[in-house]
Amino acid sequence: MLARLQDYFRQHLEPGADPDPEHGINLAAAALLIEVARADVAVEEEEARLIERLLVDALGLAPAEVGELVQLAQDEIDEGASLHQFTHLINQHYGIADKRRFMEQLWRVAWTDGRVDAYEEHLLRRLAELLHLRHHEFMKAKHAVIGT
Repeated sequence: MLARLQDYFRQHLEPGADPDPEHGINLAAAALLIEVARADVAVEEEEARLIERLLVDALGLAPAEVGELVQLAQDEIDEGASLHQFTHLINQHYGIADKRRFMEQLWRVAWTDGRVDAYEEHLLRRLAELLHLRHHEFMKAKHAVIGT
């Protein structure tokens, strides 16, 4: 399994490796969504379904691609991939409007169970910083999802 992940990352995430960087960007987005779902220890079924919907709707992936992408992202997180690796890739390819929308998606995952615990909020704040979003952009995304 580790060899499969290393091959995937070599093909999609290393600089200049893949002529179509979309694969790596999608994997990075999936990994961050999953990381937020895991922040409160358990990934609930509703969170997993939301992540799959977001990957299909927001990233334009085919439903058949989502399962493999989610599994690869989970495996990469389990192997200890850094948030910097994923956010760096997103920063290279997302404009500010895309990053703001992505922050809302991250908040949606955290809010799926109707609450955001301290670990989730801490991770979301860290991700906002790594994505170079200002505090008011972070709060605007929060209010768009939670409404308070």
